[in-house]
Amino acid sequence: MRFTVKAPASSANIGPGFDALGIALDLWNEADVATADETTVTLDGPDGPMLLDHENLVLVAMEELAREHDRALPPIALTLRANVPVARGLGSSAAAIVLGLFAANEVLELGLSVDQLYRVALRMEGHGDNVGAAIYGGAILAAPGLDSVIRLRGERSYPLDAVVFIPDETSMTHMARAALPVEIPLRDAAFNLAAASSLSIGLLTGNLDAIAAGMQDRLHEPYRAKLFPHLEPLKAAAREAGALGGCLSGAGPTVLALVTPHAIDRVADAMRSAAREAGVAGRVCPLRIVEQGAHIVS
Repeated sequence: MRFTVKAPASSANIGPGFDALGIALDLWNEADVATADETTVTLDGPDGPMLLDHENLVLVAMEELAREHDRALPPIALTLRANVPVARGLGSSAAAIVLGLFAANEVLELGLSVDQLYRVALRMEGHGDNVGAAIYGGAILAAPGLDSVIRLRGERSYPLDAVVFIPDETSMTHMARAALPVEIPLRDAAFNLAAASSLSIGLLTGNLDAIAAGMQDRLHEPYRAKLFPHLEPLKAAAREAGALGGCLSGAGPTVLALVTPHAIDRVADAMRSAAREAGVAGRVCPLRIVEQGAHIVS
């Protein structure tokens, strides 16, 4: 047996949708999988060397799914192409988990549905915004109590793209979460409730004014901005250049702007200039929001 499985990068929170909203981006991790005499792992891609210092979540997820179904994972030759930047807030861990679950489902011939694989990924990750986007694609809402996500953008959706600034320096999710307060003021909770509702409805219906109004946050970005001083200047530059809004991607340090296609170049140039003025090294990448999530390639 030999096949390739792909899973996209994802951006979580999207401003006010903390641990709930996610989008899939056109940047892919891939794994070539083949049954073999012994298990071997080969790492490739820009951040491949970084993964040597981390637990291999692709194998972890494969073994987890095998255990859940009382099966033994056969020896495999695994070649991982890690194109999603590690520790940058673009869902590299979620992509790895999803790759592993889809690969194990294929190797073990379990025949599990996408919804069933999502529930396993949710248990492993703890929240569904990144893994939900990586599995289903598009823009999604992962709400507590649901066994699958709510798709906010279908395949015939209005044009909407992303521009991201990816810093060279990395950041760990646990550090970004440690910066958050235990309690928040009621007025900030109410503000975020309105903003997240506006953003969700905007993404669902294509109401660009609602998306723009919803790209604001008071739950996590004001606190994480102390860790990432480039966040506010890049968000402001993106809006001034025509973006619907900007936000911290996941737990950072990547900054993401939602844009209509005609504004991509202006927003990319503005974010690049703002990063240079802030003294932060990195790269700007326009990325499509992809409607297809993880999938097996013959």
